Amino acid sequence: MNTWFTVKVKYTKQLEDGGFKKVSEPYLLAAMTFTDAEARIYEELGSIIRGEFVVTGISRTEIHDIFMYDDIDTWYKCKVTYENFEIDSDKGKKVSQNFLVSAGSVKEAFERITESLKDMMVDIQIPSIILSPIVEIFPYPEDLDKEIARRPLEDTDVVDEETGAVTSEENENSGVVFSASGSDVDDEDEEEDIES
Repeated sequence: MNTWFTVKVKYTKQLEDGGFKKVSEPYLLAAMTFTDAEARIYEELGSIIRGEFVVTGISRTEIHDIFMYDDIDTWYKCKVTYENFEIDSDKGKKVSQNFLVSAGSVKEAFERITESLKDMMVDIQIPSIILSPIVEIFPYPEDLDKEIARRPLEDTDVVDEETGAVTSEENENSGVVFSASGSDVDDEDEEEDIES
């Protein structure tokens, strides 16, 4: 299951007037673990930030949902509360959840979060909306979430007990390819190679 992490990055930023300034900026990204979050931020920012940058902090962030609109990249953190009633009990439990919404103002953030949550079956309250310092959000890529497709062993396949590599007796000189989720080998191309 993916979790949202806030990753703080420090680097030297070039300003519009041509000067340079050291800045520390928070980014939000979905990752499986702290280690995954660190690796992903280096991947994501490696092509965006010129020069070197350093990860100064990673923290787990409780965000229930993110509502992104293409017209603006300013983020507001909205705290939403509602009563959650148990089936066996008449007493309600107050639940608080944090949402992020992109908007141009607090008023627009309120309107967008209200519109986004209008289908909830409970009455919601929005006790706070604050401007978030998040610079950019990196959701978890769906293609990294796929499991590797595996093929059944053929009668002519040989398994190397030491390495676990599978080779075909018919074509021993063809070499062994190990591919992992997210590699450059396309699953469709791999299936075509196996069939031929």
